[in-house]
Amino acid sequence: MTDEPAGIAGAAEAVDTVLAALADPTRRRLLELLAAQGQATATTLARHLPVSRQAVVKHLAVLDAAGLVTGGRVGREVRYTVRPAALDATARWMASLAADWDRRLAHIKHLAEAAEQETP
Repeated sequence: MTDEPAGIAGAAEAVDTVLAALADPTRRRLLELLAAQGQATATTLARHLPVSRQAVVKHLAVLDAAGLVTGGRVGREVRYTVRPAALDATARWMASLAADWDRRLAHIKHLAEAAEQETP
């Protein structure tokens, strides 16, 4: 059991899921293609990748589970589009992490400069 409030734990889990999904270069490429095209089918996306349509569908399922894409049926096709909210939340988490490190490094710098001034 953690001491984190449920909202923070849920947000951390969502970030973990997004980062795990983005760890694969094929999935990153799929996101790039979808961002450029606006929407596409698995068949269309597979034409741009060295993997089968079935592999693309499996990758899209991982991206969908992470909240990064969504698929909507149009006739017999499923067209996928990017859902930026999960990526935005992950980017905010990363920016917050970077800001924490910047504060820590600024504090270390301040301590080092103060110690340097005290040294004869």
